[in-house]
Amino acid sequence: MKLKQVSISIENSPARLYEVTKALGDAGINLRALTLVESGAGFGLLRLLVSDVATTRRILMKKHIPAQVNDVVAAEMEDKPGSLARMLKHLLDAKIHTIYMYAFTGFSSEKAVMIFRFTDNDKAVEVLRKKGVQVLDAQTFGMLEAES
Repeated sequence: MKLKQVSISIENSPARLYEVTKALGDAGINLRALTLVESGAGFGLLRLLVSDVATTRRILMKKHIPAQVNDVVAAEMEDKPGSLARMLKHLLDAKIHTIYMYAFTGFSSEKAVMIFRFTDNDKAVEVLRKKGVQVLDAQTFGMLEAES
C-alpha cells in the first residue's frame, strides 16, 4: 500500500509556486497533501500527493519543470501525544529508518496521517500492519493509482 508522490525542485519564489499550483488546479488536479522545504541556493523541494500523477507529470513536463515520482507510505494514527513515537519505535525495532516524513490532517478530527519515505517501504508497511497501524491506500486519498 504505497502511494505515488511527485517531487519537484522549484525556485524559492512566490511566482514559481503559484505557477505550479495554478497549472495543476486549472487541469483539475486536486492536491491531497504537500510539503515545501527550503533546499538551499534559492530552491525548495515541493512534495505532492495529487489526485492524478500521470496528468501532473504531463503538465510539469510541458512547463519544463523536472519532477520525480517516489513511493511513500501513509499511516494513520491517533492524534494524541506519544503516538508518533510509538509508531517509530516499531520501525526502529525492525531496523527501518525514516528518510523523511510530513503530516496531513483532514480525514478525522481524532486521527492524524503521517506520510513517510522509508529505507524499505515494503518492509515498513508489513511491520506497521502487523502492529495494527492503519496504512492508507490511494483510494483513501482520492488518487488515481496509475502513473503512466
